[in-house]
Amino acid sequence: MKQKFSKFIKSDSSGGIILIFVTLVALLIVNSPLSIYYDSFLHLHLGIRVGDYSLDKTLIHWINDGLMAIFFLMVGLEVKREILDGSLSSLKAVALPTIGAIGGMVFPALVYILFNSGDAVAMRGWAIPTATDIAFALGILSLLGNRIPVSLKVFLMALAIIDDLGAIVVIALFYTADLSMISIYIASGTLIALMLFNYLGFSRKSLFLVVGLILWVSVLKSGVHATLAGVALAFTIPYRAKDHNGQPFSPVREIEHGLHPWITFFILPLFAFVNAGIDIREISMEQITGPVPLGIVLGLFLGKQFGVFGLSWLAIKLNIATLPKGSNWMMLYGVSLLTGIGFTMSLFIDSLAFVDDTLFAYTDKLAILIGTFLSAVIGYLVLRLSIADKKIKD
Repeated sequence: MKQKFSKFIKSDSSGGIILIFVTLVALLIVNSPLSIYYDSFLHLHLGIRVGDYSLDKTLIHWINDGLMAIFFLMVGLEVKREILDGSLSSLKAVALPTIGAIGGMVFPALVYILFNSGDAVAMRGWAIPTATDIAFALGILSLLGNRIPVSLKVFLMALAIIDDLGAIVVIALFYTADLSMISIYIASGTLIALMLFNYLGFSRKSLFLVVGLILWVSVLKSGVHATLAGVALAFTIPYRAKDHNGQPFSPVREIEHGLHPWITFFILPLFAFVNAGIDIREISMEQITGPVPLGIVLGLFLGKQFGVFGLSWLAIKLNIATLPKGSNWMMLYGVSLLTGIGFTMSLFIDSLAFVDDTLFAYTDKLAILIGTFLSAVIGYLVLRLSIADKKIKD
């Protein structure tokens, strides 16, 4: 039993399975007499006071603004590592996932806009179907084991990372509140200090993390979404350094390695639990077929696959990029379907776009779950068929 548990924890699919489990638990609780306790849990107030300064937020805001900043710190670390020493380190390697990611952001947004243009409130959600949940998508892909070429897994991972970068830019540009210039000046000064630490060769991880906490608080108070502090901090942490004994090590890799289990088994499941609780008891078919939910469902399921596969196909045909080694067109299409798994990232953007959860009677969040479910199931089936077809041909 202990060996099975250890094997599950170490598997690539464990994160995705846990996300599915906590989502189902949240749905069951919210659609039962226990829903009152769930709501009380989300709106539990937690505050920190230091002298005259106080920071008081509900639990759901601490999770979405605080814990998700740690998630974006890890995203930033992954991006930095892949750019300096990974699948994004050369123009040839980065061409196909970059082009695919662009298609995977533009097409879903166009699908959403097609249904919601003219409604200023609804249009705030245009970016919801543009996101890809890297952990969930890779988890589904890992269910197929070593039958999937490594090159295809690298393609999906690189595309999802570039997709995350795009989401970060979108959040920074389109989902900021009224700006506090004093807080921005403090955040800018803190960021300059972190960059100076890197330039001077400082390598103590605790120094970057403590100053990074100051950066997070100042960004939180500035009106810019606090999760961007995590990304900014990640880019200032040195990739290569030497410890006090003169031995080389990578602060980026060590912090990323330390954060990974916390992100996979605590932060993302907790985020999913507090954001995926949707009361579907009073949602009618008329509501779920409204412009906003339709734009999200079709954006994730159709926009993603057509955008990623269509532009990837075009790039390969124009010899700008090459098909991932050992794969075929059907496999590439299956992976393109998996990019429609928005889930945590789409839920996160949804929470920024529509602060009032009841604005569309929770159909926006339900649409994310439906689009994710369709993309995951159909993508998995297409990949299974592509593997069987490849075996027959071989």
